[in-house]
Amino acid sequence: MTQLLLFNVFNGLIVGAFYALMALGAYIAYTIIPYVGFWGALALAPLLTALLGIVVERVLIRRVYGRDPLYSLLLTFGLAYIFEDGARFIWGAQSVPYVIPAWLATPLSTQFFFLTGYRLFMVALVALAVGGLFVILRYTRLGMRIRAGTLDLETVSVLGVNVRILRNLNFGLGIYLAGLAGVLAAGMLGLQPTIGTSLIMPSFVAIIVGGLGSLPGTLLGGLLIGVASGITTVFFPSATEAVMYVMMGVVLLVRPRGLLGEEGRIH
Repeated sequence: MTQLLLFNVFNGLIVGAFYALMALGAYIAYTIIPYVGFWGALALAPLLTALLGIVVERVLIRRVYGRDPLYSLLLTFGLAYIFEDGARFIWGAQSVPYVIPAWLATPLSTQFFFLTGYRLFMVALVALAVGGLFVILRYTRLGMRIRAGTLDLETVSVLGVNVRILRNLNFGLGIYLAGLAGVLAAGMLGLQPTIGTSLIMPSFVAIIVGGLGSLPGTLLGGLLIGVASGITTVFFPSATEAVMYVMMGVVLLVRPRGLLGEEGRIH
């Protein structure tokens, strides 16, 4: 779920675009697998998705910066529907087979039949991506500027940083992660035009539970609602989705800024 990067989340700019491009990233991988194989598609599809995201930011989303966030949300959710219907038109409305290497799909043991090589690979790759994101945000000049921009974009601009390029790179980085998440999710959930739609609300909840302004908080929120939903499925299957909203309500009552959120993010 990594499929949610700082800048644009705080400005309410990219939620719809992220999930539309998540699905598109998976379809791009599906299309190029016959030519470059599974591993080539895994490497190329997120990059191609990021390039498309950069174009979308420059052509459309950049025009609503500085306006009421409602405009941004309407624009990106509109784009989400356009991309979703575009995927239906090109690839069809039904699920399409997304084949992963057979050795990855094989269970590691008969006792733990649900534990496949692909699931472990997903965990490892997500951990690597999150670790890389932390390194970028913490130790690179781009990451430092992104973090500074989330606190005071005007000051960053006054100091000579090209905010347009910064936003564009930040958007591209976030869309790359969304594309990577889409490719990975397709291998486990199957591939259909609505693959990203079902993840929008859980991701909102993860951000709110973990706390705005905190990437560790977002990861913690995602893990908590994922584990809670999984446990609830065993005992109360009908409450699987409801439990995450209950968690969100409890967290907001006890700690309005989220578990690891920064003071002042919620007014």
